[in-house]
Amino acid sequence: MKKSGTIKKSVIENNKWTPKFAYIYNKLKDAPNTIDFYKFIEKGPVNGIDLREYKDIGKDYIRVSDMKRFFISYTDIKKVELDKIPEKVSLKENDILISRKGTPGIAVLVKKSDLDSVIGTEVILVRIKKKYDPYYLVAFLNSKMFYEQVINNLSGAVSSGINHPTLKKLKVLYDPKIVPKISSMVKKAVELEEESSILIKRAQDIFYKETNINDFVVKNKKFFSVNLSDFSEIDLWTPSHLLPLYKETINYMINKWDSPKLKELVTIKKGNEVGSVNYIDYLDKRDTDVPFIRTSDLINHEVDQYPDFHVPVDIYNELKQDIKAGDILFSNDGKIGVTAYMLPEDKIIIQSHIRRLRLKVNTIKRGITPEYLYLMLTIKEITKYQVEKYTVIQSTIPTISNYLEDFHIPILSTDKIKEITELVKKAMNCKQEKKKIMSEVNNHIDHYFDN
Repeated sequence: MKKSGTIKKSVIENNKWTPKFAYIYNKLKDAPNTIDFYKFIEKGPVNGIDLREYKDIGKDYIRVSDMKRFFISYTDIKKVELDKIPEKVSLKENDILISRKGTPGIAVLVKKSDLDSVIGTEVILVRIKKKYDPYYLVAFLNSKMFYEQVINNLSGAVSSGINHPTLKKLKVLYDPKIVPKISSMVKKAVELEEESSILIKRAQDIFYKETNINDFVVKNKKFFSVNLSDFSEIDLWTPSHLLPLYKETINYMINKWDSPKLKELVTIKKGNEVGSVNYIDYLDKRDTDVPFIRTSDLINHEVDQYPDFHVPVDIYNELKQDIKAGDILFSNDGKIGVTAYMLPEDKIIIQSHIRRLRLKVNTIKRGITPEYLYLMLTIKEITKYQVEKYTVIQSTIPTISNYLEDFHIPILSTDKIKEITELVKKAMNCKQEKKKIMSEVNNHIDHYFDN
């Protein structure tokens, strides 16, 4: 894409702009298949509702932090109690959600599984007219061409965002020659992501059926007593460390199955900080730049294909983090216990709040696979309970320090390990294919005017 262009003075006076924006604006303005966004809209734009009292059970509450390009991240989704969703923000399949603040302009296509969700106040809902293709539109809205327009039209002195009138006037390329192909590819990617989620759930169900751990009920007591000797093994003077719910569930697991500590099964390596001066944002990244993965970029069992920041490949080569397909990523600080499985498509650098786990040779000889270990780390009674047990506040940031290595992992029968491995492997193959398709989609749209 060209790095220079001309633009009329009247446009400069009425818009914030960069040279890249000037180039894109002129190209879109002069293209015969460019349409203002408002012409696609049947309903909206409308913002979601403000709910701040989160519950353990209820409806999924979609915030801007849960929105990633094309997909909702259910990694840290909150729950809210709401008897009836207001009609103006009730979702229908193929609606499009757009982030108003945070990282403004991220677009998500609503799927059947999202219909009972509630959208937050910084999430914009638009319903597309039936004559237009929502799969193509969500692809264009997530393109650099559209994002450049969003970034150059933000408003707000304290917390900038995209407002409704401005959003509606942004330009969309809708060329009938490319719409069917892009639409078909995005639809396939959405299907692959849904299939991956189903396969992971099936693998988790095998664990729960085999262990009956849900039948082991421990009352979550608000008041309990302990002996001083209980602190002798680990000097953690926190109530959660000896909370009966966590302690007794973990002991039940240890007593019923061989449950070695994680340090016996894997090597653990800490990520690095590269300094914000080296950050390259999404719009400015070059093909050679490498994604810099933070804890917020661990989503839906994988690393985000569209993280906010990249770094020069020279830093990647210098750090030599040695992260490869089959490794497991685990967030150790902040939002603790979030996991991702590394795919062949991934070439990344991880920040210092993330740990890389890799099976030891002896672990593999035991018949334990990366897929099996990954699945175990997605189980609430294994990971969440041990995270809560070991979490302390370091300055202002929650951390489990080096206690990750002390997490116990139950080892089921060889047959169950094989069943779980096969399902997780299929799920990750779906994600790998999805990422390849999305890369091709981005390439088609972002280089449309290069021909």
